[in-house]
Amino acid sequence: MKLLFIFLTTLFAQANANYAEGNYAEAAEQYEQIIASSSDSLSHNMLSSDYAVLYYNLGNAYFKQGELSQSILAYERALRLKPTMKDAKHNLQFAQSRIVDNIQDTQSFFLSSWLKAVRNVLNQQAWIILSISLFVLALVGFFFFAFSRMIWLRKTAFYTSLVALLISICACANAGSLHKRDTQRAEAIITQGIVNAKASPDRSGTDLFTIHEGTKVRITDVIGDWCCIHVGNNIGWMPLAHLERI
Repeated sequence: MKLLFIFLTTLFAQANANYAEGNYAEAAEQYEQIIASSSDSLSHNMLSSDYAVLYYNLGNAYFKQGELSQSILAYERALRLKPTMKDAKHNLQFAQSRIVDNIQDTQSFFLSSWLKAVRNVLNQQAWIILSISLFVLALVGFFFFAFSRMIWLRKTAFYTSLVALLISICACANAGSLHKRDTQRAEAIITQGIVNAKASPDRSGTDLFTIHEGTKVRITDVIGDWCCIHVGNNIGWMPLAHLERI
């Protein structure tokens, strides 16, 4: 494990040097090699911040080569691991402004978007830690409420524990939502040119709409080598080979 860490650290330094020298293809290849080598032996959750930086650098290397879909995919993966990474958010928005499609979901309610934004403020581990900490605080508050003889302390303890418990439940729900998202990996990026979404999971199916590389979609069903995607208010089928899950 120690030798692997030294190897990956050295390779990371070489990749950064190649990027600084303008050798973007070599840098991207080395970043990809680090990801492939470390994924078999190290946990993404344990090193989420390190992986976030790695994916961020990978996204920059791809963007410099004009590979928008791969850069968007890398930035999305960086933000999945570290939602508060401002540089990744900025670069993702800039890369998305360069793609052909600009599809908006008109059925997305403000409250739903706001809750999703709140959920993405922290990663899964942080929400779990916050939930447990607040639950412990709630237990301490209920203890003082049950056994204290001072009225002001009992009132303070009661309302404090009640608020802590409610926020703890919300934090637990956010952690569960992120776990479901990471387990299902329903979000994906179109990585191959121009794709015609079909009415059925078959190449002879009727063309419904056209989407281009770099567009973010949501996978709702998979049949064989085909998947049903939602993008904006459009629903259609396309080959799995034309996209890559975030």
